[in-house]
Amino acid sequence: MIDINRHNQRSWDQQSAAGASPWVQPVTSAAIDAARNGEWQIILTPKKVVPKSWFGDLGDKELLCLASGGGQQAPILAAAGALVTSFDQSSEQLRKDAEVAARNDLSIRCLQGDMADLSVFEDASFDLIVHPVSNLFAPDIKPVWQECARVLRPSGRLMSGFMNPDFFLFDHWDIDEGGPLEVKFRLPYTDLTHVDPTTLDKRMAEQHALEFSHSFDDQIGGQLTAGLVVAGFYEDCWNDEDTPLNSYMCTSMATLAIKPDVAGTLVL
Repeated sequence: MIDINRHNQRSWDQQSAAGASPWVQPVTSAAIDAARNGEWQIILTPKKVVPKSWFGDLGDKELLCLASGGGQQAPILAAAGALVTSFDQSSEQLRKDAEVAARNDLSIRCLQGDMADLSVFEDASFDLIVHPVSNLFAPDIKPVWQECARVLRPSGRLMSGFMNPDFFLFDHWDIDEGGPLEVKFRLPYTDLTHVDPTTLDKRMAEQHALEFSHSFDDQIGGQLTAGLVVAGFYEDCWNDEDTPLNSYMCTSMATLAIKPDVAGTLVL
């Protein structure tokens, strides 16, 4: 049986060490200095900046960066005044958060673990959770939303980025090699069932991460079922050179979800 979490951990350790992906490149000291002066921004998806109105006042707020290592979101938010914990499956991605923290005299607590298991944290531990595009590497995301709801305080906010499930209708490996942009796969997609065994073995030997599509029912409906209220939404695209699908549709999206307070009131 394939240990999906262990494989994807190794894959992201390798990607992070290679330094090619935009998600593994730490922010500069200049960006940290700007954040300390109130000039900051982060992304949850490839390009679009998260509205600052989604955060509220960051000062002394307990904030969890979930599956968000790489020396990017956590250092910026720490410099902006939040009390940040970075929780990621990849030790290499966490190392980059720690390195930026040391370089710029920031306080970031770095912990390694699975996004679907936040048992290391007590109930109602955080005011905010920042969760960039990453749950395509998890086979089941319903536990992710349940755990986020559990560790959020009443009126706490969850900001999440995720892939449009229709992205997985297409064989992007074939497209990258010059193949046509045409529907090939039935959803839900998983590398484990939609890729032939020989090709899958080769990709895994080369440490490519295993990917999984998730329906809107699981992405947005899963947050609602967990007791959260979706209060913000936007779509985002990649660049045309990253995927020709970009010319036809937005490939990712982000949500702001809020946990009602103990009286069931939603505080926006």
